[in-house]
Amino acid sequence: METFAEYILKEENPVSKIEIVYYLAKKTGIYLDKSVILKTEIARQFIDYMKIDVDKNLVLTACLLCNCKKVDDPQKIGKLQTYALEGANYLYNTLGFSKRFCKICEEVNRYSNSNPRERESDILELVDQFGGMLIDRPERIGFEAEEAIVLLEHRNLKDVYNRFLNTFIEYVKEMENIEIAQNERVSVKSFKKLVKIYAETADIKEFIKQVAYEYAPKVDLEVSKYKDIITNQMFKDKNYNPHRALFSEETTRKIIERINSENIPNEE
Repeated sequence: METFAEYILKEENPVSKIEIVYYLAKKTGIYLDKSVILKTEIARQFIDYMKIDVDKNLVLTACLLCNCKKVDDPQKIGKLQTYALEGANYLYNTLGFSKRFCKICEEVNRYSNSNPRERESDILELVDQFGGMLIDRPERIGFEAEEAIVLLEHRNLKDVYNRFLNTFIEYVKEMENIEIAQNERVSVKSFKKLVKIYAETADIKEFIKQVAYEYAPKVDLEVSKYKDIITNQMFKDKNYNPHRALFSEETTRKIIERINSENIPNEE
């Protein structure tokens, strides 16, 4: 008999995969909220746009399930250090995923001290922390993308090695140049648009629909246009630098000083 793991990994369409996890969550009560969908979309973009050499199907599945035992309750502080391991055990013992897949999910954070880390786990870590910083929380408002990526590099991951960090910084830098039409006259940056949809959509099923059928196709189209423009610029201007710094040292310093002065805790 086919296990759930075999069933969902056989489904390579990202939207269908999300729908499978949605109905699993409705049936079992595993953790699934809009933030999981937002982070999974960021992971999809990162892998597609930066041409990351990983199994995208596996990574997106892990994105959707690595937080399955997370508890959305700030009072249960101890859960912060155990939910990833509990989730990995659930995925292995109940849903039939492989030990390696479960290890990838467990390594979404660093509390298990697992070593060596799987390559895919580093992607989960980046999108989990970066995506989480973009959205509003009870204790703080969401960060701008430029603030979130500075904090990710200079605070959250300052003392650890993540093999995709520099590529992820490049991805965020490029995405800050991508704008999505709000109406005929107004466009907004792609991350801001995604967060806006998140904030204005109360129902998770509607959010999935908005991201999958409205936002994702638009951002894919705009990225394609942008890449064509950059290619032309590089061809015409030999001094054009596609790897220019995302922010000046002064901007980075100001962001870090502001966050430190407000004593905002690390994102987990």
